[in-house]
Amino acid sequence: MLLCQKTFVVPVTSHLFLLSLHKFRTMISKAKLKYIHSLERKKNRKEEGVFVAEGPKVVGDLLEVMPAKMVVATSDWWNRQSFRLKDAETIEVTDEELRKVSFLQHPQEVLAVFPQREVSASFDVNQCAIALDDVQDPGNLGTIIRIADWFGIEKIFCSENTVDVYNPKVIQATMGSIARVDVVYADLLELIDSLPVGYPVYGTFLDGESIYSKPLTPNGLIVMGNEGNGISPQVAERVNRRLLIPIFPEGRVTADSLNVAIATAITCAEFRRQMIMNDSHSMI
Repeated sequence: MLLCQKTFVVPVTSHLFLLSLHKFRTMISKAKLKYIHSLERKKNRKEEGVFVAEGPKVVGDLLEVMPAKMVVATSDWWNRQSFRLKDAETIEVTDEELRKVSFLQHPQEVLAVFPQREVSASFDVNQCAIALDDVQDPGNLGTIIRIADWFGIEKIFCSENTVDVYNPKVIQATMGSIARVDVVYADLLELIDSLPVGYPVYGTFLDGESIYSKPLTPNGLIVMGNEGNGISPQVAERVNRRLLIPIFPEGRVTADSLNVAIATAITCAEFRRQMIMNDSHSMI
């Protein structure tokens, strides 16, 4: 057991970054406030090599896999923790101070600054991956990362014009899944052209074959397009398996399209359903 400076006792948890006992700052300086606010801009995040996460769920999931550079939190959050942070600047603040520093309309006890993750650009062709072609909405990207995490897809390739994964709104929308999914920015045309000849490249189109009747492979690249324009013509030319998410009943007047995150969820769910069915049949 470790006795912390604030007189409460905390157990050692081996998989978390802990072990360091140090003093809290009990207020946040104007300089720190300005620094954190500057990280709302992509240019500053890139220069500093960091990003901001907020809330017990998101911050907690990230702390399980990587150290924080700075943690700003209320006493309620600190008092519930079973760990202390190693090499992180720790600042205890009031609810009012947290409101001043937070990017959220309703702050959630804790804000932390983390180093941007170093991820490999390699692609395991035996697995499924997602490619996003100019997805613009932060909420959509964050939700797609969360969907990928749910369905066990560990890599997402983003076109250079896709919204920045470290945008605070993206990070919040992932609900912690950013800790488990690698996001790589790449030229999608070069990526697809580098794949083995005939490698499954899927995309959803209005003239595709129903995803519910089309046999899906356990590996492949699933391309999802821009919110307004769909998959770009250059990328579409390289899609060799065109899918359709059908409307029900067929021929009914309905919405023009699905939200890209919803379409991604439907597509990933069908991939995994078919994989489970194929696995169960192979065991018979």
